[in-house]
Amino acid sequence: MHSKVASALQVEVSPVAILFEDVAPEGAFMIPEGKWGCVMWLLASAAKGKVAAADRTHFGCLGGGTGLGFGNQYENWPGGIGCFYYFLSTGNEQWEHGREAMADARPQLLTRAFEHFVHGERYLDSPDRVRRFVDALPMMDVAAKWVVFQPLAAVAETARPEVVVFLVDADRLAALTILAGFARDTNENVILPQAAGCQSIGIYPFRENRAELPRAVLGPSDISARLYLGRQLGRRDLVTFAVPGRMFQEMEANVDQSLLAGKRWQEVLDARK
Repeated sequence: MHSKVASALQVEVSPVAILFEDVAPEGAFMIPEGKWGCVMWLLASAAKGKVAAADRTHFGCLGGGTGLGFGNQYENWPGGIGCFYYFLSTGNEQWEHGREAMADARPQLLTRAFEHFVHGERYLDSPDRVRRFVDALPMMDVAAKWVVFQPLAAVAETARPEVVVFLVDADRLAALTILAGFARDTNENVILPQAAGCQSIGIYPFRENRAELPRAVLGPSDISARLYLGRQLGRRDLVTFAVPGRMFQEMEANVDQSLLAGKRWQEVLDARK
């Protein structure tokens, strides 16, 4: 699929289309069932030219399953969802059930994850606040069997991606933000939720694609996801700008009349050289 937005940005990393499919593409990279993995690996694989896919048994981690729209997978957390609330905050060593769950949780988690199970990731200040964070997520159970990641350039012109993810630096982020609001009456066309990296390219833009006026979703604000994405792409400066499919069509239609077709944007590109 040709993208006027990608061409005008002169992107350095391929945009990724996320599609809902009933059949996984042949040869798609996926995280093996029962193995830990990060959804950022799927995103990075597609950005590097491969096709990747996830379903309800191949999503890598419970957060990834939640982020890609396979229901509330936190309910399957070792020791129960309450242990997840302590995992993301102060640690399961802080309460009796959590301490009792450690022996069962140990073989289910990688070493670093188990350390966080015990001592907490400290993303939020209390288990109760994590509970409210989870309750506020736009949980969904997507109808399609597969969530597929493809390089945008490899997507058929007739396809309608659910989301298009741009991986960009600060200059291109600014340009995308301007384009997002170019033909709108509102100034708040991009959101940055506190969310897991998979949620910021998954359920949040999935929700926005069903809104009356979809907004783009910036991320990841998840430090772990930033580490994994940076290692996969060999760059630390990139952010994800997830554009809901309907908004992507709007932005494509506006490129030729926007700042991206003018001299000021060309000056930015020239300065980068």
